[in-house]
Amino acid sequence: MARTAPKAPAYRCSDCGWTSVKWVGRCGECQAWGTVDEIGATRTRGTTAAKSGTPALPIGSVDLTAAAATQTGISEFDRVLGGGLVPGAVILLAGEPGVGKSTLLLDVAARWADAGQLTLYVTGEESTAQVRMRAERIGALTDGLYLAAETDLGGVLGHIETLEPSLLILDSVQTIASAEIDGAAGGVTQIREVAASVIARAKSRGMTAIIVGHVTKDGSVAGPRALEHLVDVVLYFEGDRHSTLRLVRAVKNRFGPADEIGCFELVDDGIIGLADPSGLFLGDRHEPAPGTCVSVTVEGRRPLVTEVQALIAPSSAPQPRRVTSGLDSSRIAMMLGVLERRVGLKLATSDCFVATVGGVRLVEPATDLAIALAISSSVNDVALPSGLIAIGEVGLSGDVRKVTALTRRLAEAARLGFTDAIIPRGSKGDSNVTDIRVHEVTSLNEALAVARTLVNAQRS
Repeated sequence: MARTAPKAPAYRCSDCGWTSVKWVGRCGECQAWGTVDEIGATRTRGTTAAKSGTPALPIGSVDLTAAAATQTGISEFDRVLGGGLVPGAVILLAGEPGVGKSTLLLDVAARWADAGQLTLYVTGEESTAQVRMRAERIGALTDGLYLAAETDLGGVLGHIETLEPSLLILDSVQTIASAEIDGAAGGVTQIREVAASVIARAKSRGMTAIIVGHVTKDGSVAGPRALEHLVDVVLYFEGDRHSTLRLVRAVKNRFGPADEIGCFELVDDGIIGLADPSGLFLGDRHEPAPGTCVSVTVEGRRPLVTEVQALIAPSSAPQPRRVTSGLDSSRIAMMLGVLERRVGLKLATSDCFVATVGGVRLVEPATDLAIALAISSSVNDVALPSGLIAIGEVGLSGDVRKVTALTRRLAEAARLGFTDAIIPRGSKGDSNVTDIRVHEVTSLNEALAVARTLVNAQRS
């Protein structure tokens, strides 16, 4: 029987010359990927230049009207967005289930439709009847608002082609899936495809799109991290289910400040903005209590007067508890270490509970001094004066450092009736507020001494 002749090599590596009778993705000699081509075929490297459909323009001649923001009629929402909705912008709103995302966006959609703009609200989690019931409850029934219950991406894109809305609300991205992509709705591949399709339609049509996203257990947006990079604005809707206070926090904004917040109150007939929310973050006591201190934090351009509460109690457990609410646990652990090492407070055998009032979350270092004073007040069981605020960052050496926007902080505290402020030394020259007495300190020990002096003066 005649032996079959071996096949001649038909593929060659363009880097090292290694040949193979069949195509492989990786060269068997130099281990390079994608370099094996058919012998005689021309391999093209890189992308060839092509004529662009939009020529480059001098920066001074670029038209700004395309990026002009239009107000929604909800002042707190416009504040977070940087002025309103921008044509072609894609906004990602994330929050826990039941916090009020759909209620807020339905109100936004109705106000936008009332202004004569066609609005499309796509719900993948509820029926159109359920959305209409909510719209009747909050007074959001208007002719320019269209509803669609859709979970197929093709159907969503079909509604966009038919109606050509100026505002699209997609609630939520985890419930929409494409029939052309493998995987269940909510998967990484499906979320990428849905987001990319909506973003492409928004940019090409000048349509504003608001995408609702779920959050994970740690509070971050569920799905691929690239989703946050693709959109123009990322908002977090925060709030405790047991409280009516809601916060919309911007963490990314290409059209405005990326650290602004909007304050809302969830009521029976909808959600309303709070233009002056400072009083919500203070306690309701008429007399000062041990373990409390007031500070002023700045969110974006807005100063907020907030109260910190601490409870230090003896513990018989081998490892005392360290519990925080609304504060960074690592920051609190640092404050406890500074107070024990630099001030001499005995905290190693005590349970420490530190929390904010009103559900607000404080992440700014300027509240360090108030936290330290509240803990010291609880340990000594001595109440600080009710008219005292403390502003300053505390270092590991016990020093008190300067903070930004001090004038706005002191002005807000004076407006609410506070009379004394402990601030870092050297900051008084940056402030022209005269309605509040300022006490400058350089260290945590000095701040505690000033607080004791004010307490004694109040008692006498």
